[in-house]
Amino acid sequence: MTTAEASTYTKSHNQPSKKMIWLKRGLTIFFFILVPVLLFSLVKQIEWQEVKEALTSYKISTLLIGIAIALFSYCIFASYDLIGKKYTGHTIPSTQIIPLGFVCYAFNLNLSSWVGGIALRYRLYSRLGLDVPTITKILSMNWITNWLGYLILAGTIFLFGLISLPDNWKIGTTALQVIGAAMVAVAILYLFACKFSKRRSITVFRHELSLPESSLSFIQAGMAILNWSLMGLLIFTLLPDGKVSYPTVLGILLIGAIAGVITHIPAGLGVLETIFITLLQHQLSKGTILAALIGYRVIYFLIPLAIAILIYFIFESRAKKLRASNEENQEDSNNVRN
Repeated sequence: MTTAEASTYTKSHNQPSKKMIWLKRGLTIFFFILVPVLLFSLVKQIEWQEVKEALTSYKISTLLIGIAIALFSYCIFASYDLIGKKYTGHTIPSTQIIPLGFVCYAFNLNLSSWVGGIALRYRLYSRLGLDVPTITKILSMNWITNWLGYLILAGTIFLFGLISLPDNWKIGTTALQVIGAAMVAVAILYLFACKFSKRRSITVFRHELSLPESSLSFIQAGMAILNWSLMGLLIFTLLPDGKVSYPTVLGILLIGAIAGVITHIPAGLGVLETIFITLLQHQLSKGTILAALIGYRVIYFLIPLAIAILIYFIFESRAKKLRASNEENQEDSNNVRN
């Protein structure tokens, strides 16, 4: 087969079918309807007067520190997708990946993982030119990265009893230590498998997933631990100085994260507040706790969401141009290899 024939063959096989074209059009309409509806539902549940009162009670310097922590955390989480790039070897530029990761994280936190973490990531990556198997691998790596860090961090806090619980929870301290030990063991097992396992791949839902290199698995753990730690640090910064320890705040946040996943409530509205008030009311007043959590939601959820909405529509408007550029870069890369 000549070079010209190979090029013609490749282009013909890369042309999407009519069904795929209509499916993509349907998904486009679906997203343009779904996103505004979910945003409207979220906005209706927020008590804006409480938001205003909570924020006006803080010093400007405290809010600026909080915003800086949130920005750093979002940069870390968006960089999970760079791990996915390294893992899959796709050629989409990092300048597109970081904004995409930012958008998906903000939508994930506010509108549930099904919308932001899964559906939106498939939507945006496919618009940029990636196929479904590659996107699935990226999504899997993001999920593993996030919960690997969670297992190590939460497991360590629970195992060594670093969280200060109310007296009526002391009976559960031993149980928490056992849970913590199990969590750390699972994380170590994954790191050990990445280093020493001879079987490097498994098939999940007809998609083959391979264990990453050992060095990449440690990067996964480090980035996720840092991200979860920054989330806890933001809440700690918004609470009164010296009233409660940082490990306690972080531990309660990690407990609340699991509760939010179990309940499937978008943004975990009410879940995180209930857990923090229940576990911290022996140290702080309910009003103080609620003010810190409202500030946390504004800084870590709502402000990034507003920015993410703008980035999302920019992506949609430039998607065809970006995809054409990415496909050209991929073709150049293939030519260099050949």
